[in-house]
Amino acid sequence: MSAELELEEDLQVRRVDWRLWRRIVGHLRPHPRAVAIMIGGGSILAGIEVALPLVTARIIDLASGAEGPDGTDAIPGWGVLYGVMLTAFALLVFLFIRAAGTLATGVAFDLRTACFDRLQSLPFSYFDVRSTGWLVARVTSDVTKVTGLLPWFLLDLFWGSGMLIGILAAMFWVDAGLGLAVSVIVPPLAIATWWFKRRMLHSSRRIRRTNSKITATYNETIAGVRTTRMLAREAGAAAEFRDLSEEMRFWTVRNALQSAVYLPVVMSLGSIGVGLALWAGGVQVRDESGLTLGTLIAFMQYAVLFSQPIQELAQRFVDLQNAQAAAERVQELIDEEPAIGDSPDVLARIAAEADAPTPGRASDGGDPDIDSVVFDHVGHWYVEDERVLDDVSFELRPGLTLALVGHTGSGKSTIAGLLARWYEPTEGRILVNGVDYRERGLDWWQSRFGVVQQVPHLFTGTVRDNVRYGRLDASDDEIRAALRQVHALDFVDALKADDGNGLDFQVGEGGERLSIGQRQLISLARAFLADPPIFIMDEATSSVDAETESAIQDAVESILANRISVVIAHRLSTIRRADLILLLDHGRVIERGSHDQLMRLEDGRYRRLYLDQFVDEAERRVLG
Repeated sequence: MSAELELEEDLQVRRVDWRLWRRIVGHLRPHPRAVAIMIGGGSILAGIEVALPLVTARIIDLASGAEGPDGTDAIPGWGVLYGVMLTAFALLVFLFIRAAGTLATGVAFDLRTACFDRLQSLPFSYFDVRSTGWLVARVTSDVTKVTGLLPWFLLDLFWGSGMLIGILAAMFWVDAGLGLAVSVIVPPLAIATWWFKRRMLHSSRRIRRTNSKITATYNETIAGVRTTRMLAREAGAAAEFRDLSEEMRFWTVRNALQSAVYLPVVMSLGSIGVGLALWAGGVQVRDESGLTLGTLIAFMQYAVLFSQPIQELAQRFVDLQNAQAAAERVQELIDEEPAIGDSPDVLARIAAEADAPTPGRASDGGDPDIDSVVFDHVGHWYVEDERVLDDVSFELRPGLTLALVGHTGSGKSTIAGLLARWYEPTEGRILVNGVDYRERGLDWWQSRFGVVQQVPHLFTGTVRDNVRYGRLDASDDEIRAALRQVHALDFVDALKADDGNGLDFQVGEGGERLSIGQRQLISLARAFLADPPIFIMDEATSSVDAETESAIQDAVESILANRISVVIAHRLSTIRRADLILLLDHGRVIERGSHDQLMRLEDGRYRRLYLDQFVDEAERRVLG
């Protein structure tokens, strides 16, 4: 999903999807104690806040003599009760803060773990259509937005509802007529809150959207400053940035204006409630018609308190709408079903083997050795009616090297992806020892592979960490032996680490402190140390110089001995020793054979490509 589409999605004001939020609330189940504190404590707090004006009224009436001359004797007892209620109030607030922190961090941990686990199980096709930034945002900002809301929504839902019900009940219990008069402000207060909150939500989303565009434009401008200046685009770039800044100013001012008007409106409506209580109650107090001064003050407090839970509940529902897009994306990721996975029968065999391992069998109960891999009339497409492979057949055995040759988009990488079961064939079958590989365990099959990519990826850490990534129990001697095998030990020993030998050298993010060739050699050592029976080499020498290419070629020959290997090649000079070469064109195999066999075809496509490259390389050597 593009960043622009995501911004448009966040801009939409949605109806609250209660089914979605019920599923999100389900993630609170592992934290019952914190949930109980938020729900039970919120209800108790509402009860205390509703009771406090009544206690205050009682103390005022006792002090004013409304209860008779002996009433003052009861004031200390009511004062103690008032102090106990305030202490309970403070204790509950402390518990809320701690429980909210527990819920927010605990649920965030659970959601991020669930998202990451799901990402680990999804096939490559899922990542083909989603950017890294989109996926990172799911487990960072989206999870934060959802978990930051849940605890306080839970609290305000029970506290706010309890407050509204309790205030109404208390007022009507004390004096139904006066309670009806004060409650007149509820409808206009609710309507005003709803009206303003929706408009403030829209303007705040516009602010966030524009701010994201400003940040992206600023970053692009800084990164492309040389291009901007060379094309004399400074004035145009400045004008575009001014337009965005003007849009940001407009929506910021509008949001500030809405907020500035909203608060006085709510305060005015609250004041009307206080005024009604003071007018109607004052008349009763003056006429001594049963309403005491303390009760009047309690009613005035209730009139002021009325607006607080309404505002809080309205804000939480606005937050709910605001976070709904994030909640949808998080829940969709967790619910995403892997398109490639083990069938129920395979899962049953894996479970049975885990309970009672059979000597000499793989983790899925099958043959642990790979004697043959057969592509049986395989066809494949990623999008309907856009075929990328058509009727491809060949057989691989240990010790055989298959080279895939063809122009970009001819299907080379698709064959490698199907072999590793990153994708599954749309047509035909891939057989392992005569059995469809979908009848074998996915984890077992993919653990049989070592893959060396065109652009090697190293993780932040030391050389040691990266080489043993596929075998965390490997000793330093084994790591050094793997580096020696791929002709990388000399340059590693020459690296200067802050503490220790070259194995302790920090490679930097993505291996940025090493050259491309050095990264490739470490990637080869990592694959060699894992000792897989099947290797895939995806144009492993296309981005290195001639000297490093020679070292990699020597290393590759030693690695591939007695293994099944698939080499995707751009430089045809690197695959002359391959046992079988497939020349692909638009997903079809148009030529197959060894290098010598294909070179004997007078009008062969492979022969022409090889000779053209050979001439180009010879010319480069002469000129270079």
